[in-house]
This record gives sequence, structure tokens and C-alpha cells, in this order.
Amino acid sequence: MELHFTGVIIAVSTFVIIGLCHPLVIKMEYYTGTKYWWTFLLVGLACLVCAFFVGDVVWSSLLGVTGASLLWGIGELFSQKKRVQKGWFPMNPKRKDEYEPIDPDEPLCPVHHGKSIYAIKREQPSASQAKEQVKS
Repeated sequence: MELHFTGVIIAVSTFVIIGLCHPLVIKMEYYTGTKYWWTFLLVGLACLVCAFFVGDVVWSSLLGVTGASLLWGIGELFSQKKRVQKGWFPMNPKRKDEYEPIDPDEPLCPVHHGKSIYAIKREQPSASQAKEQVKS
């Protein structure tokens, strides 16, 4: 029986790449704001283009995943700015004048039907409140 590790290597590497992009977005927004979003665009597109020309399946997949993750990071960078404005993440005091306070119940995206996830969670009853509602 022969074992094939390609799928597992790609899966673990994808997990690591996505895991590294999350703090990258947070740190980039903290130190530079959203003004360098285009670096995510250029590097992401470069990775995707390179993926077409790399013959090895693993490396081509990793370039594709990196490119897609960086392109996704553009939207996350702007969402991170909103999270900072809402007070969910620390604000860089050196860039304090770049932020305007916004309502914490304002949605980050329209998918949540006009509410943030945190607003929806606040509206849901706790376990003890749910039990009291069932009893009455």
C-alpha cells in the first residue's frame, strides 16, 4: 500500500496560510491603516499568475491559496478598520485622527440582515432566560 501526502500537505499548508493572513491583516491595519490595501492586491494577483506557471501541484496550489487569501485580505483590512472603530480591537494612538466612532450595532456586511453578529448574540436569551421563558 502506497501513501500519498499531497492532499494533506496542501490542507495543512492552507490552514497555516490562512492562519498567518489573519494577524497580518490586524497588524497591517494597526500600523498603516487601509492605505496600502493595494499591496495585498498586487502580491495576491502575482501569486495567482505564478500558480499558472508552476508545474508542481503542491507549489501551484500553495501559490493559488496564498493569492486568494491575500485578495480576501483586502476586504478583511477594511472590515478590520470598522472593528477598530467599534472598539472591538485596539486603536493605534498615532493614527487616532483617521478613525470616526461608529455604532457597534452597525453591520460589517449586509449578510447579517442589518445587524452585527454581536448585536444578534445580545438579542438571544441566555440559557437561564430561555428556561424561564419555557416555564412561564
